[in-house]
Amino acid sequence: MKKLVISTLFVMQVCFVFAQTVTGISGKVIDSKTQKPLQDVVASIQNTNLTQLTDVTGKFSFKDAIVGKQLLQIRTQGYKDQLLQIEVVSGKMLDLGVVVMQEDITQEQQTSLIAITESDLGDESNSSESTSSLLQSSRDTFLQAAAYNFGQARFSVRGIDNEYSNVMINGISMNRIGDGRPQYGDWGGLNDATRNQEFTNGSAASDYVFGGIAGTQEINTRASIYRPGTRLSFLNTNTNYSFRTMGTMASGMNKDGWAYVISAGRRWAQEGFYEGTNYSANSLFASVEKKFNEKHSLNFTSIYAQNKRGKNSPNTQEQTDLAGLKYNSYWGEQGGRRRNSRVKKTEEPLLMLTHYWKVNSKTNINTTASYQIGQIGNSRIDYTKSDNPDPTYYRKLPSYVLNEFSSAGVYLGNTPENIAEAGVLKEAFLANKQLDWSSMYRVNGENIANGSRFVLYEDRNDENIATVNSNLSSKLSDNIFMNAGVNYLNSRTKNFKNMLDLLGGDHFVDVSTFGITQDQQQADLNNPFRSVVVGNKFGYNYNIDATKLDAFTQFKFVYKKIDFYLAQTFSRSAYQREGLYKNGYYPTSSFGKSEKTIFDNFGFKGGATYKITGRQFIDFNGIYMSKAPNTKDVFANARLNNDITPNITNETIKSVDLSYIIKAPSFKARFTGYFSETLNSTDINFYYGDGLGGINAFVSEVVTGINKRNRGGEVGLEYQLTSTIKLTGVAAYGEYTFTNDPTVSVKDDAGLLNLQPQKAHLAGYKQSGMPQQAYSGGIEYRDPKFWWIGANYNYLSDNYIDVSTIRRTDNYYDPLNNPSITVDQTLANSYLKQEKFKAFALVNLVGGKSWKIAHKYTLGLFANINNVLDVTYKTGGFEQSRNSSYKQDYEDHQSGGASAFAPKYFYGYGRTYMANIYLTF
Repeated sequence: MKKLVISTLFVMQVCFVFAQTVTGISGKVIDSKTQKPLQDVVASIQNTNLTQLTDVTGKFSFKDAIVGKQLLQIRTQGYKDQLLQIEVVSGKMLDLGVVVMQEDITQEQQTSLIAITESDLGDESNSSESTSSLLQSSRDTFLQAAAYNFGQARFSVRGIDNEYSNVMINGISMNRIGDGRPQYGDWGGLNDATRNQEFTNGSAASDYVFGGIAGTQEINTRASIYRPGTRLSFLNTNTNYSFRTMGTMASGMNKDGWAYVISAGRRWAQEGFYEGTNYSANSLFASVEKKFNEKHSLNFTSIYAQNKRGKNSPNTQEQTDLAGLKYNSYWGEQGGRRRNSRVKKTEEPLLMLTHYWKVNSKTNINTTASYQIGQIGNSRIDYTKSDNPDPTYYRKLPSYVLNEFSSAGVYLGNTPENIAEAGVLKEAFLANKQLDWSSMYRVNGENIANGSRFVLYEDRNDENIATVNSNLSSKLSDNIFMNAGVNYLNSRTKNFKNMLDLLGGDHFVDVSTFGITQDQQQADLNNPFRSVVVGNKFGYNYNIDATKLDAFTQFKFVYKKIDFYLAQTFSRSAYQREGLYKNGYYPTSSFGKSEKTIFDNFGFKGGATYKITGRQFIDFNGIYMSKAPNTKDVFANARLNNDITPNITNETIKSVDLSYIIKAPSFKARFTGYFSETLNSTDINFYYGDGLGGINAFVSEVVTGINKRNRGGEVGLEYQLTSTIKLTGVAAYGEYTFTNDPTVSVKDDAGLLNLQPQKAHLAGYKQSGMPQQAYSGGIEYRDPKFWWIGANYNYLSDNYIDVSTIRRTDNYYDPLNNPSITVDQTLANSYLKQEKFKAFALVNLVGGKSWKIAHKYTLGLFANINNVLDVTYKTGGFEQSRNSSYKQDYEDHQSGGASAFAPKYFYGYGRTYMANIYLTF
């Protein structure tokens, strides 16, 4: 018995000594208002691989912490981050006691973000979507400013298009095969349901995908990670819509292993900021998870987001001067209401099934299968059998006669007759500056027997996308981590013209007025002179089939003074067009399947973080990769034939960035320099060309071999001046240019134009569509009684117009296009000089307050006023390519005033407001 007691005491002593030698940290996290523990809060020791989640009691602990001074970050959605300076002593367990988390009363700035949504940039420029949504999940000071302060001016981080980003939901890429861009509208209006996000800036390492040079964003909809509760909100604004209401309920994981989240939202407006821009959107979300055991869980997610909105027109300076900043030529009165002819509709439901497998304590495999089906439609008027009904058609405006020349080359714009006629045109435009729907109905009524002369149709894209993705993460050793993933996508997109409205007629004959022979006029020789009614396909009809397989591996190495990573990827993309119509212009190359084009691509990237101290770091990232062209660029004129763009090839992308980072409890800073190049890009445009190659025709312009260079610097500063006052400063300086002279090919539909491929002299021109310099200063006050207010001043400059490529070719000086005129090179240079928009400053105010009711309910209010001083500024624009010779430019500038074919512009919103009230329980 004595020996047993001694042995027991000895074992207890050994265990006690061992327990004392454990080096670690522990603590408990609670809500500051309710004093209740918070579950699933992320506790991480900065710049190490050590991360823990709090349990149901709010507790966390690290058993293998590194000895010395460290920074411990405590963070969770909806609360202010806690950054604690601690010192870990060897052989001791540091007990932090209770860590109190305060509600982040500024969180509504993210869930209430009103971005400039996708804009129709006209026939001569590609549409794009705002990148603000890509930045919502980032806590970086610079990126926050880019989203909330600069986003209203279409600022793009590092000047990089968002087709070079990667946006994912549960590991499934949401970037479209067609143009490479994410379709944010597919989950629009579901801010609460999609707020669990991880963002990786630039080409830095991501756990989910190899990525690109514009960042990666992972949206996680796993039901069990949502904090239990219900949230209701109502918002009013005067931007692209007027009202938004949302409701979200999350159950949390119950004892039977079930969790669910449901969310619904609606956004609407009879008229948005611009005239005639109606808006209607409905969104539904559901996520259900079943946890079978500690190793396996299955989650089903469904997303339905239906959106319908009227577009606003880009306008020349003449049109804006005559009709005002909010003028929109796309609408007209009909039956006492405003009817917009250009409406975009999206409806693409998404279904996902995700399996979460915890193989062991060090390895996880997540696999998602998704299926998406739906449609995108963009409506417009077909007037090819009559006169152009557009009230801004150039012959209806004063500039047309004020710049008129006789056939003998004599300037007539300054004659009394033309000056008087210009006055008549001005008055007529002001009296009839909107679409005349009644006139179109009248013309169609007078031509019942021969079919409608005007019809309303939509360009439709019906998509079927099936994707499977599997992602592995594993801790190979204490210092080495591996991520790997494989993704397979199969897509079929049906593209066709869909008849929406015969505008008073009873049929439409599907023939073109441009063809010389009857055969050429046929949209489908297999069904000539077809009579079309509402709901029929006509004009063009084809499918684009695409498959893509890509895989990546990534290894991260974490050590005391340095972290680094290496990643590599391979992808194969295959595209094929299937024509369903035998087009009259291309009877031998339009019907049936094209050859299959295959693009193989590789990528390599790496980076390192050197830890100068526990608060100062040097961070480097570098990437070299190739990228398959998008399907819209592979087929040069997909609406009419199977022809593949000549010399189409993969893009080559190179990028490096270097940052100096400071992270301290009261001061945070990032100083970054970057350089990137994209080589061998392709761009295709369609427009009507006057006198191009001696003919007037609708043409396709194919530009290949485009090289771009982006370089500059970023600075983000944040200083907690006092416990209630925070100061921020942000600066961005960039130089985004074209670095070569790409090749231009132009063809008309009838095959009459034979303009040989030639160089476009673009080297040195600036990339368009975003300010290349941006600066911001802000101050924010957070009161302990849960209200806050902030203000920021923003200065943006160096935004350039999108230049016409064909005007920068030798065709501009071709004698055939300039009969009986001598080129004055000084004048030519002035015509071809790229327009630089004026710099501008924007002042924004923001604030909010929350109240706790009965220790159970939280009532909150968030509001902002953007562009307080109501500054007018241009966000973008493009030169028209219709006139592309020196002679046409010379004649169009003779009045010294407005030009008939002047550039068209987009403008930012004036003074706008937003107020959101919400209730959580």
